[in-house]
Amino acid sequence: MAVSSHDVAAALRARIPGLPTKKLHKLLYYCQGHHLATFGEPLFEDPISAWDMGPVVGTLWFAEKQGTPPSTRTDLPEGALNTIGYVVSRYGRLTGRDLEHLTHSETPWQRADAQREPHGSFRIERAWLVEYFQEGGAADSDDAPLLDTDDVSRWLQSAQAPASPPTGDDYDALQTRLHQYLNG
Repeated sequence: MAVSSHDVAAALRARIPGLPTKKLHKLLYYCQGHHLATFGEPLFEDPISAWDMGPVVGTLWFAEKQGTPPSTRTDLPEGALNTIGYVVSRYGRLTGRDLEHLTHSETPWQRADAQREPHGSFRIERAWLVEYFQEGGAADSDDAPLLDTDDVSRWLQSAQAPASPPTGDDYDALQTRLHQYLNG
């Protein structure tokens, strides 16, 4: 049973007080992807789109920008709460900027981004999320390092001035370099 993206956002905000908007939308993307891969059904019905800053739940973003409150609140089922808890534990320490860089390296956002107009948006298809997250694209293995914003920030700062032109790292290459950096 899918719930409202407003309810998922409220649960994320309850777990991360002061949650910035950019970070919220990236966490919603990860919640949807992990939930689809685990349960075979969406966590929430609202579509996710590729925007310049990464994945965004446009209906939620516009509703909150206009100050439109959700019509009703729903208690989230246990599976939804488990997904939210997992995503917060896995990605919650990263900043919105860190998550923007991470999502930009992932196939679902890249596929949608390739089809969108400059400064526009294009829907990230659920099938792309299922494919990506079921194939382990989001580093679910126990030996994958937990991502910490300080470590990622240091790594990103050292990567900001490459000696050669960027090569368009894919997610696996980014994870490998991150793992190497964290483990010395």
